[in-house]
Amino acid sequence: MFRLDGKKALVTGAAGGLGRAIADVLAQQGALVYGTSRDQATAEILATRYGSEPVVMDQANLAGIETAVEHLYKVSGGIDLLCNNAGINVPQKAIEVDVETWNKILNVNLSGVFFLSQAIGKRWIRDGIRGGIVNVSSQAGSVAIEERASYGASKAGLSHLTKVLALEWAPNGIRVNAIAPTFIRTELTESTLSKPGWAEELLSRIPLGRLGTPEDVAGAVVYLFSEEASLVTGHVLIVDGGYTIR
Repeated sequence: MFRLDGKKALVTGAAGGLGRAIADVLAQQGALVYGTSRDQATAEILATRYGSEPVVMDQANLAGIETAVEHLYKVSGGIDLLCNNAGINVPQKAIEVDVETWNKILNVNLSGVFFLSQAIGKRWIRDGIRGGIVNVSSQAGSVAIEERASYGASKAGLSHLTKVLALEWAPNGIRVNAIAPTFIRTELTESTLSKPGWAEELLSRIPLGRLGTPEDVAGAVVYLFSEEASLVTGHVLIVDGGYTIR
């Protein structure tokens, strides 16, 4: 089940713990994976790992997205699946959020995702490709979490964007979904989870009693890309151990 044989997938931010797990599972299920990185050296490492070609892209540089997609199509001949995984978070109390940080988070987490999806979507519609998009949103897009004003706003916007794109592109056979994970243990979240009392407090809010792993998220992504989910679009799949139940 959930095989992706013959599919070509783009995973943004594939060098990080979560992106790497998603890319690995997609490859294990038969997809040819192209992973993006902001620097050439890391992009080449990813290309070697997945037997593809390097794709350099800084999602915060909105003007450079079209150029990156042109390169991707040149080296790949086109893709079938897009996982918008790349994202950033700078925990700040709302009263301390500055304009520069706010704009950076919204550019990467929301604007960059939209313009990349638009660039790919235009090509799918032009070429008659019934593609699939999975956006990595967050539970912070549906419930309030302290020190997440900028991040939560970006993810709430991303969850709603998912529904709008799904509605507009459904006539073209393009499915657009999202996943909304709870706190996932990666090298990027370790500094937050290691704060005294933080992990314990978070666990007290999760009925299943554990934090997420990258593999939890990757499994949900594979399902949404698969033929088994062929009637699923515009859905935000919450992967949170029950955090948002209450």
